[in-house]
Amino acid sequence: MRYHKIPDETVRRLPIYLRGLMLSATQGREHISSKSLADFVGVNSWQIRKDFSYFGDFGTPGVGYNIESLAKQIKKILRLDVVRKAALVGVGDLGSALLAYPGFRTYGLDIVVAFDVDPKKIGRTVNGVEIENITRIATLQERGISLGIVAVPHAAGQFTVDKLVEAGVRGILNFAPCKIDAPRRVKVITLDIAMELARLPYYMPAG
Repeated sequence: MRYHKIPDETVRRLPIYLRGLMLSATQGREHISSKSLADFVGVNSWQIRKDFSYFGDFGTPGVGYNIESLAKQIKKILRLDVVRKAALVGVGDLGSALLAYPGFRTYGLDIVVAFDVDPKKIGRTVNGVEIENITRIATLQERGISLGIVAVPHAAGQFTVDKLVEAGVRGILNFAPCKIDAPRRVKVITLDIAMELARLPYYMPAG
């Protein structure tokens, strides 16, 4: 099912709700109220009810939400109900950390290949993932890989995204510190860690 006209902010919160549900399940809970889930993830309960209302009626009055059922529904909405294979481009310090991070698999995302231009890195295996020459990026479509993660320097950011688009990638998580242009059919989410960190001092007491 495709969901149209859903606010981006709602979509951004769905993984947060999913994480809260998964953590609640590890505590042995079967049901959770919107208030309890709100307290768990740090949002207002009315916001949770409003967000869920875009997709259907998931709760039961007086009982709340069945955790297992709701988690499955959110995974289906986010299209995480099947394993999504991803390719990483750039295996420097950040790229290596991303390869070592186990949290992606929790959400059905699996980095299955990595690319780099450094001959010293090509052929190595990091956390079970082989590093290949960037020239092989054109093989992604035939390998069934539709997600890309970009962890390259600023100067290589747009070039890398262009190559991923040419290879049939439809979703890109970009860590390169630059503005990226891509066709409308390709969703690009950019995370600039340094810029996010640079916001923090503004909210801190002076002195």
